Amino acid sequence: MSAVKAEAAVPPAPRATALGRFFDNKNVLGVVFVAPAVLILLALLTYPFFLGIYLSLTDAIIGRGGHFVGLANYTGLLGDPLFRLVTFNTFLYTTVACTCKLILGLALAIVLNREFMGKRFIRAIVLLPYIVPTVLSAISFWWIYDPTFGIISYTLRHLGLIGHNIDFLGDPGLARGALIAANVWRGVPFYAIGLLAGLQTVPGSLYEAAAIDGAGGWSVFRHITMPLLRPLTVVITMFSVIQTFADFQLPWVITRGGPNNATHLYGTLAFQRAIQGSHLGEGAAVAMAIFPVLLLTVIVSFKNLRRED
Repeated sequence: MSAVKAEAAVPPAPRATALGRFFDNKNVLGVVFVAPAVLILLALLTYPFFLGIYLSLTDAIIGRGGHFVGLANYTGLLGDPLFRLVTFNTFLYTTVACTCKLILGLALAIVLNREFMGKRFIRAIVLLPYIVPTVLSAISFWWIYDPTFGIISYTLRHLGLIGHNIDFLGDPGLARGALIAANVWRGVPFYAIGLLAGLQTVPGSLYEAAAIDGAGGWSVFRHITMPLLRPLTVVITMFSVIQTFADFQLPWVITRGGPNNATHLYGTLAFQRAIQGSHLGEGAAVAMAIFPVLLLTVIVSFKNLRRED
């Protein structure tokens, strides 16, 4: 009898409300959690983006509203020899820098994934080039490449390897290489840390099975490491291409587009035309020329990821 009363005293479980069922849906929760970040991005990016499109279709200058000129700014750029040179410079800079960062970052990640004394300290040191402010890095490289007081020329001259200082930033070819080297130095840690995180998710049993089967180091890397790292590599490369293609701070501080416009990129040319030259319409058109390339990069990357899935 007491048992029956005890059972009767237990309150019935509350029925799931509509709101509760709504938030139990994982897709709904995902949207709820992501929505604040998406709204912030839209607020900070949507207005400047559409303002840039509007300005690129006008002849606006600083201090005066522009008149609608249609695609005149874009057609003018297509006939501009400097814009064609800047296009070549930007694609060369992005392709070489991102390729070098990928190779060096992957090699560094493989090394950091091994056991050795002081591994945690070395991992922390590796991050320094990436966390140091970009302008500070650029000023450091500007001093390193200085033709009079640069440390590279000073060291090589005192070792007897050269007879005079090298003007890294005065020669178009050397200036391109010097700028790419600065970008690679800054960007390698981004690849290394990201790929290191991916390497640590690879099951050790796969490597053990490969060792039992007698697979060599290259075979293990080609058939185990790279296939499992490919999705992460695509994402990291996509972000790196976007950052490198739209780079402004490094080239502006180190070379300001010189010598002879050899290191002018889309970002520096847009700044020069819009801010220094006061032609907001032309500068906005140069900046908008970056958008199709970045959009194509994102589309190709996501298609690659979907194929991997």
